[in-house]
Amino acid sequence: MKRFSKRFMDTLRLHVRSGRGGMGQPRYGGIGGKGGDIYVEAQEEQTLRKILEANPQKRWSAASGGDSQKFRICGEAAKDLIIPVPVGTTVRLDQNKVLGEVNQKGDKVLVARGGAGGSSINKYNGQKGQVQNIQLELKLIADVGLVGFPNAGKSTLLRAISNAKPKVASYPFTTLQPNIGMAEFHDGHQVSIADLPGLIEGSWANFGMGHKFLRHVERTKLLLFVVDVNGFQLGPKHPHRSVTENVIILNKELEMYSSDLLEKPAILMVNKMDCLLAETKLENLLKDLSQMKEISLNFPEEFCPDQLVTFEDIIPCSARANRASVNYLKERLREILNFHGDQERNQVAIETKAREKIQRQLTERSIKLV
Repeated sequence: MKRFSKRFMDTLRLHVRSGRGGMGQPRYGGIGGKGGDIYVEAQEEQTLRKILEANPQKRWSAASGGDSQKFRICGEAAKDLIIPVPVGTTVRLDQNKVLGEVNQKGDKVLVARGGAGGSSINKYNGQKGQVQNIQLELKLIADVGLVGFPNAGKSTLLRAISNAKPKVASYPFTTLQPNIGMAEFHDGHQVSIADLPGLIEGSWANFGMGHKFLRHVERTKLLLFVVDVNGFQLGPKHPHRSVTENVIILNKELEMYSSDLLEKPAILMVNKMDCLLAETKLENLLKDLSQMKEISLNFPEEFCPDQLVTFEDIIPCSARANRASVNYLKERLREILNFHGDQERNQVAIETKAREKIQRQLTERSIKLV
């Protein structure tokens, strides 16, 4: 059996062929059965790797419709073929056209329509099914997405705040694949948190982990920026960036990928507050953030964001050494998620009432006209 790498897989290309329509029966006016359609359907506990392991050739074909026969005038329609995919999958054609998304269990997207059965319309010849090359693109769905450069302490935080056990080490790029943990509260409430591969400068242009990281940020409800109070240096050939510079460059990376990301609620966590002179560095950061616009204008143009992220809270923390700071962060995440969830539900209720009112007015007017 072919062996597969166990690294996280978030894209998969498949070749799909729907079923051909069955042949008609011109002598008796019989109609052939319709060929099977092919759908992708969101299922829990499914992964793209399981799809690959189930069908290493990556070719999926639906059955053909039954032919019309002397004693069965209408040919039997073929069963549809269902490809189980993870929740949060976007389905694209090779030309990059989006066919649809499956964001909840049971959501389905038609990817190849079966051919029509033979009839008088097509001279009783069953029609070919559609042949498509599709791309499955997984975007993790989580309440909170951790955003930060390598070695900022995201994995350490996830271990401290949830039941996840990501690899932790004192060198960059420890996290090479997304990890999701669940932060649990005493009343049973849970918040899902995604620790994603660290950004580097140029990720928006697909350098480093690039889009492999950034696509997963799109479906999170809240962004948690995690920065090292001491700043960050990717390697000896790269400049050392202060914590303020890191915040601005992270802002720019998200903006260049999609400015919509900056509309999401965001919290800034300043990590490693157990280090020497951390309090002084934090004071300098808070002062810089109050003058963020002026400071960012002094950056080279390629690092200067057009739109600055607005942080709803700035929280100093030591994910490794201060449990109380982690617990405080955990509670704030829940509070802010609940606040925005309530706002969203209220907005939906207002829009629903407005639509119902308009519908009633239209109905009343139509009655009067009659």
